[in-house]
Amino acid sequence: MYDYLIADIRLRSNKDLVEMGLRGFKPFATETTKSDAHCTLHFIDSIDVTALGDLRTLSESYIADSDSDSAFYATDGGYLYSIISRNDNQQPALFYIDSATNDVITDIKPSDNISLAILRFGIWVMFGTVLLKHNAVAIHSSVIVADGRGVLFLGESGTGKSTHTRLWRENIEGARLLNDDSPIVRIVDGEVRVYGSPWSGKTPCYKNEVYPMAGLCRLSQAPHNRITRLSNLRAIGALLPSCPPIFAHDTTLQDMICTTVGEIVRGTNGYHLECLPNKEASELSYNTIIANE
Repeated sequence: MYDYLIADIRLRSNKDLVEMGLRGFKPFATETTKSDAHCTLHFIDSIDVTALGDLRTLSESYIADSDSDSAFYATDGGYLYSIISRNDNQQPALFYIDSATNDVITDIKPSDNISLAILRFGIWVMFGTVLLKHNAVAIHSSVIVADGRGVLFLGESGTGKSTHTRLWRENIEGARLLNDDSPIVRIVDGEVRVYGSPWSGKTPCYKNEVYPMAGLCRLSQAPHNRITRLSNLRAIGALLPSCPPIFAHDTTLQDMICTTVGEIVRGTNGYHLECLPNKEASELSYNTIIANE
């Protein structure tokens, strides 16, 4: 068995994910212990979908990174995720998690970059349901670290998250990128912490590190640089759209997301930055969120 410690949550697999080609998991590999894992991943030959009972469709979507179509279902005992590439005629890759045991089974047999992308995303979905049980959530954002604390920059694709964290690295002494797509935010002993993860989008930034979170900031493009502090209610509104949308149509999962988001907002500050892609914008956000707090 192979263990991976992600946000201090132990994922155990009956196959070596790094050897299978998921290089982002390498920094998270850890010694296999006798203690129980929080989530166990089993690669098997096939999944009998009929044995899972009635399937209730929660969401259907297209995944551009792997040119695939996916569907997420609730069953009586867990969740099923189906994903199929548009580039071949293979059967869908299936991932199923038993909500009681947190055992995940999959029938995927990755053999190329396309199926590796499917495997990576399928594990992210399944592990994401386990995160929610531990006051943790994967958040679509780019996170920068400076002065020993992390800041999440939020926004729709194309709004400049990666550009803004690059500007921090270029203009703020000691600033480093922690993750550029899907960091994990977790509440531990009342503290809001941000963790690196094996999922970082198109930027290969896989760091097994954790920092207290200084704040979250939703970006929008503008002809000026201006930052405002958000009320708790507006901070929740800024953060929720960056949580996994695939879970939004399931009451149990969405309730857990809302609980964790509420704790994040109570434990850290939220901001809205209207900005240009320039040095002054990075200095404004750094000085407001970290330096002058």
